[in-house]
Amino acid sequence: MSEAVLPTQEQVLEALKVVKDPEIPVNIVDLGLVYDVEVREDGVVDITMTLTAIGCPAQDIVKADAEIAVMKFPGVHTVNVDFVWSPPWTPARMTEDGKRQMRMFGFNV
Repeated sequence: MSEAVLPTQEQVLEALKVVKDPEIPVNIVDLGLVYDVEVREDGVVDITMTLTAIGCPAQDIVKADAEIAVMKFPGVHTVNVDFVWSPPWTPARMTEDGKRQMRMFGFNV
């Protein structure tokens, strides 16, 4: 039996682009909310991220959506989403594509 090929960090980040903050119509990667992704050889993916505000009511939804998006990869059996608050999120962390999307929705960034 051959082992499943694990995703790369870039593939995980691309998969996470389906996850959106319910209050902001932009994905968590382009918003700059994902700080780190580690794909371990044992099939565990660790995601370190933040939200736009401490106590965000969407935290559980974002976590579940991220887990579902990454669990679709063969060989991945566990996804750990760790929310951190330092460094705090600012709009400066957004990608250029994220800023463009925000402007399309009328946000001034």
